[in-house]
Amino acid sequence: MPVGTAVRDRCRTLLGPGEQIRYVFPALSVGPPGMANFLIVVTDGAISVLATRMLRSDRPVSVYATFPRATRLGPIMTGSIIELGSMAFEFDEEYAAVVGAADAEIFAPETLPPDPLPDL
Repeated sequence: MPVGTAVRDRCRTLLGPGEQIRYVFPALSVGPPGMANFLIVVTDGAISVLATRMLRSDRPVSVYATFPRATRLGPIMTGSIIELGSMAFEFDEEYAAVVGAADAEIFAPETLPPDPLPDL
């Protein structure tokens, strides 16, 4: 299920001016610093890990980490886990396509299908 418009709008408030959100997916940290909910936001210029409220994983409150856009999210490990920096994040399997598309956009753009509605 795609992340809703309201969540994207909340994420946008923590990003730099002019940053265009390409992909967003929720993730749970596994391992150090412990279990916590995050939103992984991929923009044109960076990958941001946004910390969320304890009981409201759809409410980002701060930027926990930022990586250059040229950072690869995959490979996806068993259990739908990716590593970013020194942290590991588990996500719902339904977001595997989002991780794959974000990586393909930078590392293999020729594999992406053409935009069916380029004028939108």
